[in-house]
Amino acid sequence: MKRIAILGSTGSIGTQALDVIATHSDLFEAYVLTAHNNYELLIEQARRFQPEVVVIANEKHYDAVQRGLSNLPIKVYTGADALCDVVQDENVDIVLASMVGFAGLRPTISAIQAKKVIALANKETLVVAGELITRLANENQVPILPVDSEHSAIFQCLEPGNRIEKILLTASGGPFRNCSAEQLRTVTKAQALAHPTWNMGAKITIDSATMMNKGFEVIEAKWLFGVTPEKIQVVVHPQSVIHSMVQFEDGAVKAQLGVPDMRLPIQYAFSYPQRLASEFDRLDFFQLKDLTFEQPDLERFPCLALAYEALERGGNMPCIVNAANEVVNRAFIEDRISFHQISEIIAQTMQKIDFTAHSDLETYLYTDCEARQFAASLIKN
Repeated sequence: MKRIAILGSTGSIGTQALDVIATHSDLFEAYVLTAHNNYELLIEQARRFQPEVVVIANEKHYDAVQRGLSNLPIKVYTGADALCDVVQDENVDIVLASMVGFAGLRPTISAIQAKKVIALANKETLVVAGELITRLANENQVPILPVDSEHSAIFQCLEPGNRIEKILLTASGGPFRNCSAEQLRTVTKAQALAHPTWNMGAKITIDSATMMNKGFEVIEAKWLFGVTPEKIQVVVHPQSVIHSMVQFEDGAVKAQLGVPDMRLPIQYAFSYPQRLASEFDRLDFFQLKDLTFEQPDLERFPCLALAYEALERGGNMPCIVNAANEVVNRAFIEDRISFHQISEIIAQTMQKIDFTAHSDLETYLYTDCEARQFAASLIKN
């Protein structure tokens, strides 16, 4: 029985992880559940799965959660520090890092220091602090198992001992793949949230529409698989059947295919190196139509270009990009900026905030704060 701490159990990844746990209740146990604001769903989940511990990060919801679980033997904690504490529980085997954004960094570091297996769905952790995270993981001999469908696909294609010539990171292209630059200036929040393939949370869906999500995945791939930026190529594949590919030095290419269902990479991270039987939909090759591939347009989607630039510069630059992106992503969702202003504000923030080539955790925390404040100052309302 593997005991799992789910950081962000009320989000898209967290709820699907609980589906996997429910299906394989003889193998997995939801030991810790956490949420930031969605206390009502957290209570509902805790009543069903009976974890040992729950954490509601937003302290104003603590009393409500405590009342909602008062008749159950479940420990209830609150605050950001509690997230770092619960992942160090000696009974936790796997930490699913599925919190959204920069907030997932400190709990993930805490889990690595406690030598927990990390099932990583929070891409911002490696984007912001890839050098620090990989160093800590190596020092503590902690495996980081990717949960993102693309990185899970790459992980499944790897051949120990055989060198990678190129990673082919697939992208759906999002809802605006066929929009002109002029059309992109007037797209709406509702249009951006209508992803053609995946059902995800609002933040990652907007990031997919700008292609910043794919840029973050490029940065992740560098740290997860130890390749240089020029060996990571984004390939737009709107059907989302091939989840990513690896090209080896002899020219052979391996691809991982499947239906777009996040439960599969979640389950694989939980069960690795074994595969478990599932009732997930199967890929029917006789029903497939064309599989198409395109180059990404960096002029229409400058966020992808900004992510590549941040990766090339290194240091705290990816942290700056992530902080600015979180601010403008939220501002766009709240109808305070237009779609094209997202990349403009990120670019201005990259130019303004001081660059540091070698960073530690304190530098990342300071950089994140500075970049957020500056990006917010560029938003007029």
